[in-house]
Amino acid sequence: QVQLVESGGGLVQPGGSLRLSCAATGSIFSINAMGWYRQAPGKEREMVAAIDSDGRINYVGSVKGRFTISRDNAENTMYLQMTSLKPEDTAVYYCQMFLKTDWRGFYETYWGQGTQVTVSS
Repeated sequence: QVQLVESGGGLVQPGGSLRLSCAATGSIFSINAMGWYRQAPGKEREMVAAIDSDGRINYVGSVKGRFTISRDNAENTMYLQMTSLKPEDTAVYYCQMFLKTDWRGFYETYWGQGTQVTVSS
């Protein structure tokens, strides 16, 4: 059974930094794309950053230059380094991976449980 385990959220002051981690555990054959999403109260979930298997990266415009997504394929882990945090970055952050558990299977989408990031003085 595959699980995505997130860590690294918390409370930080404006201008501060946090690093989120997402580790995929269980039987994993291959991971294609990975991404971070967030959902603020009363708003829809939005894609924050994504990285594919070739290392190509996309960011939502509001985080460009402040957030950095990376992946460690050997550890089936993804990171989101967040700097210069703003109150509007406050949200629950979810990781997503597009992976397959067996060479015969198909790629499927998995989600982490979410981690709260609060930016406030």
